[in-house]
Amino acid sequence: MASVEDSISHTSKEDKTNKAEELALTLTEAISLGDVEAANQCAGQLANLQVSVTVSVHKDAYPKDEIRMKVGVEDVQSQSTVPISMAVYSHMTIAQLKEKVNRDYGFHPSLQTWVIGKRLAKDPDTLGSHGVRRDGDTAFLYIRTAKKAQLTKELQQQEEERRLLGEIYTAVNGTLEARGAATLTPKKEQEVLVLAPDPAVALKPPKPAPPPLKPKPKVGWECPQCTFLNKPTRPGCEICASDRPAGYQIPVQYQPDKEEKQRLQSEEMAMLLYQETMELQKVQNFQSLLDTDLLSLVPNSEELDCPVCFSTIEPGEGVTLRECLHSVCRECLKGTIINSMDPEVACPYADHEYTCDGKLQDREIKSLLSQQEYQRFLDLRLNIAENRSENSYHCKTADCQGWCIFEDEVNEFLCPLCNKHNCLLCKAIHEGMNCKEYQDDLRIRSENDIAARQTTEMLKTLVENGEAMHCPRCKIIVQKKDGCDWICCVMCKTEICWVTRGPRWGPNGNGDTSGGCGCRFNVARCHPNCQNCH
Repeated sequence: MASVEDSISHTSKEDKTNKAEELALTLTEAISLGDVEAANQCAGQLANLQVSVTVSVHKDAYPKDEIRMKVGVEDVQSQSTVPISMAVYSHMTIAQLKEKVNRDYGFHPSLQTWVIGKRLAKDPDTLGSHGVRRDGDTAFLYIRTAKKAQLTKELQQQEEERRLLGEIYTAVNGTLEARGAATLTPKKEQEVLVLAPDPAVALKPPKPAPPPLKPKPKVGWECPQCTFLNKPTRPGCEICASDRPAGYQIPVQYQPDKEEKQRLQSEEMAMLLYQETMELQKVQNFQSLLDTDLLSLVPNSEELDCPVCFSTIEPGEGVTLRECLHSVCRECLKGTIINSMDPEVACPYADHEYTCDGKLQDREIKSLLSQQEYQRFLDLRLNIAENRSENSYHCKTADCQGWCIFEDEVNEFLCPLCNKHNCLLCKAIHEGMNCKEYQDDLRIRSENDIAARQTTEMLKTLVENGEAMHCPRCKIIVQKKDGCDWICCVMCKTEICWVTRGPRWGPNGNGDTSGGCGCRFNVARCHPNCQNCH
């Protein structure tokens, strides 16, 4: 009795399903024809049957053009998203998309999690329902681990076999439908015919299988980052902007298509425009440099804090130094110049780690000071330079600011300010008299002239200290200014050894060592302290 009830229940359920299938087909046709009344009736009858029905938009309603979707791929071990590009259609479901990724990249559908437009995509959803309709639309793919997805090798193998069987069934079913399903009869009602081979007919050998087709050669270069196949002429990847491989060469026989020619022309025009812009920028920069060079002081262009007084400097109120490019307020620079004790004024910038050694230029100093301040600054620089020079000599004219740096061969200095001739040996001005006449006149005038007495005492002190000596022939006082220990009397032209205080040659002149100095003639010096008087 139970089996009969089960059979009746099964028959009732099967009839219900068949009825639902007929209504679903009728509903599809009514919707496609726009018959609202028939569609409402079918929908009502399906609701009464309480059968689960799936309604989806047919792929013919979507655009048929292939689109390039940008996909960011990431997994649990990756530190950054890897960009790839995929060819898809808007009518593809997420399940079909997962199968495509499985075929192309080997990631099982259960490992894939898709996020499109900040929404978690489900398998029945289409790409079009998530807004993927144009080239460049984006999606995100996260690859889970097999352990997290509870995917084992056995389960993966079973699903692969099931998928292959499904493809074979679909192919066979499609072939049978093409031949005509009306001619088929159930297998048990068919007559089985066994055909015996005819020995008179020779069996023809089977035709050999055609050789496999060679894969179409790739034209372009494959991006090492996202594996996108780029056209040969592209300098960087179209998807992820990675550089083209360094060793890649564009094929000689390659002819770019129309789109690529337009891109190359636009790039060439852009490069020409860039070069013109750069040339114009160079001209403008050069003119700006010329205009800046004409200025005595370069004003600061931006607001900043003075590194000396820490006050805020508005644009144009400070000075940017030409040599080091540090910006300082005018008052601090002026104070630095006035208080400087060096001939060259250094930049006042300094911090805990660095002190600037740049120098102010003369035109910057002159623009910051008044005329009187600038003249005092020049006088101070001259005095500092004179005091720091070893071989300096100041003009003996009263209140004259002239001075010079002399060399060993020079014995006279013509002051450019007072036009007086100064004797460097006597350290005095004795125009119209030679050194002997001047020194004799000093001795005579020293009895009544205080200035002459002071000069005579100064010369006497120089002789006593070894800074001067009497010529061994004419007895005038001579001094060695600098250099080696060879000196020559300006009056009698006697060559003298400064260390021995005697003549270098005897009565017979050059080569006569009887004068007491044979320096360098017998290799040895004439005195241990002699600095080469020969």
